[in-house]
This record gives sequence, C-alpha cells and structure tokens, in this order.
Amino acid sequence: MKFGIAGAGFSGAVIARRLAEAGHTVDVYESRSHVAGNCYTERDPDTGVLVHKYGPHIFHTDDERVWEYVNQFGEMVPFNHRVRTTVGGRVFLLPVNLLTINQLFDKALSPDEARAFIAEQADTSIGEPANFEEQALKFVGRPMYEAFFYGYTKKQWGMEPTELPASILKRLPVRFTYEDSYFNHPHQAMPRNGYTEIVEHILDHPGITVHLSTPYSEELRGQYDHSIWTGPLDAWFDYRYGRLGYRTLDFEEIRYDGDLLGCSVMNYGDYEVPFTRISEHKHFAPWETHEKSVAFREYSRECGPDDIPYYPIRLANDKTLLNQYLEAAEDADGVTFVGRLGTYRYLDMDKTIAEALTAADGILAALDEKTPIAAFYVTSH
Repeated sequence: MKFGIAGAGFSGAVIARRLAEAGHTVDVYESRSHVAGNCYTERDPDTGVLVHKYGPHIFHTDDERVWEYVNQFGEMVPFNHRVRTTVGGRVFLLPVNLLTINQLFDKALSPDEARAFIAEQADTSIGEPANFEEQALKFVGRPMYEAFFYGYTKKQWGMEPTELPASILKRLPVRFTYEDSYFNHPHQAMPRNGYTEIVEHILDHPGITVHLSTPYSEELRGQYDHSIWTGPLDAWFDYRYGRLGYRTLDFEEIRYDGDLLGCSVMNYGDYEVPFTRISEHKHFAPWETHEKSVAFREYSRECGPDDIPYYPIRLANDKTLLNQYLEAAEDADGVTFVGRLGTYRYLDMDKTIAEALTAADGILAALDEKTPIAAFYVTSH
C-alpha cells in the first residue's frame, strides 16, 4: 500500500517508519526545509551551542515503550530540567516548592507547617472554580497567585485569567519539599546530538522518501492509497468552518560572551515584562562546555494565518468549532489525523510518540483485518 504523510515531525516520522518496516511504501512531505518539526535542533555556528530552534524541548516520560523506542535512534543523556522565575526583582524556584514558599513569605516553614500556612492563604469561599483565577485562589491564595501565576498566565494566553477555564490549572502546583526538578517522570533526558538526528534516523529506511520544502497539497493526496495528516486539523478541510485558535511564539535572540542566566530557563512573572521567559540553550547540554552563549526571549501572541501554531487555545468557541471538524474528520475518507495539530491538543513529545505508535498499530491491524482505517487513534479529545 502507498501512504502519503504530511509532516516530518515525530508523529509523521514514527508512523512512516512502522509502515515502511511492514513493507509499505511511504512518502513524507514536509513544508519546511528540515525534518523534526518544532523539535528541530541545530548547532549555532558562532557559539557551537546546540539550539532548539522553536523553543526548548525536554524529553520526559513514564512510558517504557516510548523510552525504549527513542533510545533505538539516538543516545539519550540524563537531564533534570530546572526552572527559575524572576518576580518583583527576586528569583524563585519553579515549580513552587518549599523554598519558594519560604522565600516569598520570608519564613522558615517545615513541610507540615507550609501545608497549614498555604491552607490558610487559600480562598475557602470558592466552591467549584469557574475559571483559572478562582482555581488558583482556591488552592494557593492571592499572594502566591499574583506572584507566580497572574502575570505569566496573562502574557502566555493574551487574556485575563478570569477568561480562561479552570482546567488549565489542573492540579495544585505546589510541592511541600525542596525538590526542584521540573518533571516527576522516571525518564528525563536530552538527546546528546539533538532531536534532529533522532528524527533523521527514524526516517532512514529504504521504504521512506522524504520531500522537504514541499507541502502536502490536495493534488498530491490523490496519488496515495491513504494519507496521514499531522498538520492543523482545520487546514485539511481548507478552514471551511473557520480557523481554530492558537497562540504562537516570537523569539528574540540574545548573544552573550559568558553565562547569561546560570540556568536553562528563567521565567518572568511580572506582567510589565513583555516576554514570558528566556532560555539559554547551552544549559540544555551540561556535558558540553561553551565560552559564548546564545539565548532567546519568548513573546506569546495570537497566531495568524502565516504563523507557526504552538498552543491550542480550546476556549468555548474553539471547542464548538473543534467538534465540527471532528465530525467532518470522522466522515472523511482516506485520511488519518495524528499529532498535536492534527488532533488539536497540546501533547508532550512522549505522548506524541506513544500516539503515533498506537496509530501505526491501528492502521496495520485494519489492513490485516481488511477493515476501514480510522480517522483517529487517540483516547480522547
């Protein structure tokens, strides 16, 4: 069978590899001049630093299948991501932990004392939180909310936190220990030679042909028995119901002769500071040594038609529009939608790979059973 795949990021590459290994012919079309999608990494010619071109990507997972999979295609080096935030001219640890609490309130609380103290700060008058702000106030109280969540959230999403759903802040973002690793997963790592090399290795199969700088057009679709679409869900349908909402990012480069931050990521929680964070990329590879540095300020804004979509907004209007596209996708013939854009969800890399493997399994099973290939292979939207 002949497959056409739109997109050479992790979703497209993983599915292409599985289909090619099963004996199928696969053409992968990538509109950019490189593979690896938003995970693309490249060496900066001036500093030698391995740069995450579209913003930092840290691999973390508790999925053993995914962990074993990525290790087949590149060397993964243990890496614990640690984030700091500058608020009111002071630097704090993130996620909020016991040191953050003691710093903010100028105390020396034990874990149990801190739990009791934060419980006193919490707004107990809020029943079921109706929005992001109420969710935060109910669990951590106003001082912590205003210091670490209000300004950053408003900049990231371009609206007041009262306009955002409570579900964005899914759980209590506080640790009552001094643990400052950003993620809790057992496997946390960076690829020694970058994500681009891993994706290149995944795509390195005689059954796969990669076409760079070539969008997967409607004319091309007709050449294949089945299409795998990793682009924006609404784009497949030529935006017939309207455009789904996204936030995009602008990056401002900083070159520095030395060490700028002393850490990989510094958030800026004050709303008056126009950018959300600065990432200093040499700290994503602490096993390397670089005298010079390259860093990037990130600015979040509404995504336009010609911008790279990063974060699905998923407000009420977007969910209504999404349902229209999901229904259209289920009725569409000859196409499967996968990945962050194809399913209009924010997915970490490990979830992206896991769902791509699941989709490939589902496609191959459908072919074996001579049943229709499904439009989606995800657990929920």
